[in-house]
Amino acid sequence: MASEQISIFDMFKIGIGPSSSHTLGPWRAAQRFVQTIDTRVGIENVQQINVLLYGSLAKTGIGHGTDIAILLGLSGDDPVTFDVYDVLPKVDRIKSSCKIELGAKHQIDFVYNEHMLFLYNESLPFHPNAVSFQAFLKDGSAVSETYYSIGGGFVVQEEEQGATTTEVDLPFQMDSAEDVLFWSRRTGLKISELVLENELAWRSEEKTKEGILNIFETMKECIYKGCHTTGILPGGLQVERRATKLNKRIVKDRPYHDFASWLEAIRAGGKDFGYILDCVSCFALAVNEENASFGRVVTAPTNGAAGVIPAVLQYYITFYDAFNEQKIIQFIATASEIGSIFKKGATISAAMGGCQAEIGVSSAMAAGALTECLGGSQRQVLMAAEIAMEHHLGLTCDPIGGLVQIPCIERNTMGAIKAITAAQLALQSNPEKAKVSLDAVVGTMWATAQDMNVKYKETADGGLAVKVPLSLPEC
Repeated sequence: MASEQISIFDMFKIGIGPSSSHTLGPWRAAQRFVQTIDTRVGIENVQQINVLLYGSLAKTGIGHGTDIAILLGLSGDDPVTFDVYDVLPKVDRIKSSCKIELGAKHQIDFVYNEHMLFLYNESLPFHPNAVSFQAFLKDGSAVSETYYSIGGGFVVQEEEQGATTTEVDLPFQMDSAEDVLFWSRRTGLKISELVLENELAWRSEEKTKEGILNIFETMKECIYKGCHTTGILPGGLQVERRATKLNKRIVKDRPYHDFASWLEAIRAGGKDFGYILDCVSCFALAVNEENASFGRVVTAPTNGAAGVIPAVLQYYITFYDAFNEQKIIQFIATASEIGSIFKKGATISAAMGGCQAEIGVSSAMAAGALTECLGGSQRQVLMAAEIAMEHHLGLTCDPIGGLVQIPCIERNTMGAIKAITAAQLALQSNPEKAKVSLDAVVGTMWATAQDMNVKYKETADGGLAVKVPLSLPEC
């Protein structure tokens, strides 16, 4: 079987929260199904649509907005461009009218409680995140397709490969950390440089850089918005946003009017250890509070872990005066390769591997990226990624109420701090003497995922999800 080819823009996708596997993936699946039926039979011939959610998508679908994403996907809306302020209002209109306009061009009856089916006790063997669409046609025939949301916004059918980019001839095929070291030794290139050379097989250097900077722009806007928005997160847990209050304590009365002047206001606070911790936590909280509110975020590599990489990148930009395009591109390119190694060798789906597959992978990605940007060697980059994941092994996914809020939001702050610590350790270490390789940790993570009880894999059937009463005012 051919090696999986993963682009930067497979690992980093712009979308809407709160979950890449439960929101973005099902949204894309719904779009694909609409396109399929329009091509095969003509969308105007559809009389009824049924949606069947299995496994983890059924058990935590409501809390993760799976139903919302599917309704918008069937309506022809795109998560990259759809107005985030109209997410809930449009879904309410569909539910109240009992009508949905397939692909934005053919209206049919759609009764939410009859046509959106949560099969809580059924799971399909290929992957826990499964959704089937059934289209019943005017001539009495039907079209059915099943899709699997395998993490990070990747959507496949059973016979497909995981990546979404067109297969090309890559100059450097890298499926493992050992492959990365092989090519870096042979060429002398940094990991980010190997990645950017590979990207040329898909598009021009200019287009790649433009796309990466667009990814960063979305991260930047998400952090800034999250640091300036108050209120209670949706979903019923009554979780109050904290990033704005923390930001106010950080900047105090120092004036600013945009992102650049905000950076200067933060820098003016100094570099005290506690102050930096507060800043990193604030950055991470901001992103994941936006994610929990159906805001626009970047999968990094997932939505539930979307705050780690932006927080560490923002830390680097802020405290190392690195607000320049070259360093941002280097950071994101390096991070993408670390994430690709985990996706190819294990999983980035919490429904398959628990939270180690999300926060753990994002922490490893951020650690490796920070290490390269701070001048670390290729071996030190991989060592940093290994350290970060090693100390996330076995982390379970147990969202209270099936919402990407508790413990998910705070876990992003922990993942970011661990990434920075891992980078510092790697930079002060001789990787030649490391006892554990990144490939060994990837393999261990996958073995741990296979051993983990299913109730700790994004089903809300174990851990905090069952031990903490939903009636508590704070958690």
